[in-house]
Amino acid sequence: MTANAVFIHHPGAARYQFNVDHPFHPHRLTLTLDLLEAVGALGTEDRMVPEPADESLLSLIHREDYIEAVKQLSSVKPDPEWVLQAERYGLRSEDTPFFPGMHEAAMAVVSGSVYAADQVMSGKALHAYHMAGGLHHAFPDRGSGFCVYNDAAIAISHIREHYGARVLYIDTDVHHGDGVQWTFYNDPEVCTYSIHETGKFLFPGTGYVYERGNELGRGATVNVPVEPYTEDDSWLESFQTSIEKVTAAFKPDIIVSQHGCDAHAYDPLSHTHCSMRIYQAMPAIIHRLAHQHTGGRWMAVGGGGYDVWRVVPRAWALVWLEMTGHPLSARLAVEGANEALPESWLSHWSSLSPDELPACWLDDTSNWPAMPRRTEIEEKNRQTTLLAIQEH
Repeated sequence: MTANAVFIHHPGAARYQFNVDHPFHPHRLTLTLDLLEAVGALGTEDRMVPEPADESLLSLIHREDYIEAVKQLSSVKPDPEWVLQAERYGLRSEDTPFFPGMHEAAMAVVSGSVYAADQVMSGKALHAYHMAGGLHHAFPDRGSGFCVYNDAAIAISHIREHYGARVLYIDTDVHHGDGVQWTFYNDPEVCTYSIHETGKFLFPGTGYVYERGNELGRGATVNVPVEPYTEDDSWLESFQTSIEKVTAAFKPDIIVSQHGCDAHAYDPLSHTHCSMRIYQAMPAIIHRLAHQHTGGRWMAVGGGGYDVWRVVPRAWALVWLEMTGHPLSARLAVEGANEALPESWLSHWSSLSPDELPACWLDDTSNWPAMPRRTEIEEKNRQTTLLAIQEH
């Protein structure tokens, strides 16, 4: 435990790998853990291994036939009859193909997120970080978008069932958090907030402003879809303006945040043009809101991010640095400040990286190409943000 924050890591999550060429690669975890160790922010003794979650928790979100399909398709040589059924369950696509050990690896992810929720809700820790979590695209009856079991939705349902707490879910992945949103679309006690690139151009094609919840849950769904080529200032203006108002209006008991880091300009699977600056700023905003509105109760998970070497390690490490009040986090928060990455980390990984590793925690954007239509994009994002929060 560090500064009343706990770091949750299940070794089994490293086996969540579809194939060697798949963009969702567990090497992201290794690189980030090593970076945190190199900067002195995380020791081996600081990691908590979660207790195995009861498989019955899966039924909080997922259908029994889907769970059985995942189990059957997890064997080294699954029954041909189940292979024929794989497409029906979203597990034979290029994005989310079944693989040996899939159920066990996905359960390790679920275990970490449920354990993190229990640590915070039981009062054993004020904050908890489960970096391997954040599989926000999985649905009750199918896998989708690299996600087999929706650990975030399961953890939220567990919080609701066992603690009766109002949950604010904040999703900062560049892809809309559709699986979590639709799970709680009718629930007034769970507010799902997602800022992402508009679904007009990006998977999963949802997350529009008019998706506001249904029946009793009307108003408890908030989407802020930003334009392609959005840059730091506009992203952060949209995020801060909207999330502050939503948090104050909803009055949550706990914040659960998902920290996909694929809105970065280097990410190969999106069209936004942000830098590491937003990944320093957003955890700081969420941290402050947790202390203002939830008594500090804050649970964070990882998510997407497909520039495995240059982006993910820095972005995910910054969440933990902020959560623990590490001095480096405070120094990086100063406007114009930057610091070098640990030389030991750079020298260890540089020869293995397919791209030149960044030298510093934050990006030097002075030589980045100017984005076209910047003023138009910024104004469009302002209008979208105002529409998103007009009911709050």
